[in-house]
Amino acid sequence: MDAPLTGVTVLAVEQYGAGPFGTQHLADLGATVIKVENRRTGGDYARGLGPHFVEGAEGDDASLFFQSVNRGKQSLSLDIGDPRGYEVFGRLVAGADAVANNLRGDVPEKLGLTYGALKRFNPAIVAAHCSAYGRTGARRDWPGYDFLMQAEAGYFHMTGEPGTPPTRMGLSIVDFMAGTYLALGLVAGVLAARRTGAGRDIDVNLYDTALFNLSYLSAWALNSEYDPSRVARSAHASLVPCQLYKTGDGWIYIMCNKEKFWTRLCHEVGRPDLTGDPRFAGFEARLRNRDTLTGLLDETLSTATTGEWLSRLRGKVPVAPIRTPREALCDPDLQDSGKVAVARLADGAEFRLLASPIATGTPHGTTACSPMGHDTDGILRAAGYSDTQIQTLRDDGLI
Repeated sequence: MDAPLTGVTVLAVEQYGAGPFGTQHLADLGATVIKVENRRTGGDYARGLGPHFVEGAEGDDASLFFQSVNRGKQSLSLDIGDPRGYEVFGRLVAGADAVANNLRGDVPEKLGLTYGALKRFNPAIVAAHCSAYGRTGARRDWPGYDFLMQAEAGYFHMTGEPGTPPTRMGLSIVDFMAGTYLALGLVAGVLAARRTGAGRDIDVNLYDTALFNLSYLSAWALNSEYDPSRVARSAHASLVPCQLYKTGDGWIYIMCNKEKFWTRLCHEVGRPDLTGDPRFAGFEARLRNRDTLTGLLDETLSTATTGEWLSRLRGKVPVAPIRTPREALCDPDLQDSGKVAVARLADGAEFRLLASPIATGTPHGTTACSPMGHDTDGILRAAGYSDTQIQTLRDDGLI
């Protein structure tokens, strides 16, 4: 059985994080993703982004950051800013399903990457855009990055312990989510184009994504005086118990987000009396008395180690240890699960990456992104260019 997106071709004019992360989803799902890079400007600058590189590798495909968001893609070197290069690009658009980019909001129009510009090559083409603040409005020409969005959308305000400086969350989550929304929107556009024969623009931006990710917190704030803020010990805004608790040798995270788990927790930790305590009878009562309950559970859980509580509670109450990313990634269960894939660079150097979390029932090998321009000749030949024409484009500095 073919991978779900087999037969879908995407031209990606992208760099750095959000866009590449999104189109990597498409490559993982079987799409042919062609990364369009301008050799004159050095291509995607993430190719040189350290500090970690594949050991022993010497090419421009060795950055582990770069490979973490570009695996599975081909690389075409082409200067689409030159009218002659743009016409070559148009010939590729004619045989593609979508063009994706994550450029500043005013740039797609300047480069001719909008549906209005591309439809002359292919009326069914989908033009998918992932900008910082959108392609319209006063900030369309502003550069923007994940951490800025976290600051402006309130993530810093909600993250960390009360009384400490504003704090970003540990991941570039806005980039990752915006890229994922880009991929989802692109696939939806391609489905519609295959049904109707007409393409369209699809727009995603980092700031809207950051706001949308507030989810139920935004619904509360938009319909009441609620102002999301920090809660001690990484607790849930309203559900109790759902936070960090002290154990005999560290911490444990417990999430009793259903009433049955609260009752089960009380019995498993040897405090069945708490289930009949009116201070803790229901989520509203426990929220009012959160600090009191925290003290009681700290006292009880401190009588054993985190490991002992995990053995006792796992499978009965939602619990988790507090681990570093390295501890999570070095877990023997992860290594044995097939979720860590080995990829090989063009020069043969190998490295490990996490495989896609989307299981489709189709084995899909993990391959590295090519060195810049590595696939140019083959892509152009497939589009009907002769070797002589390709050499002319190379001599003219267009590829």
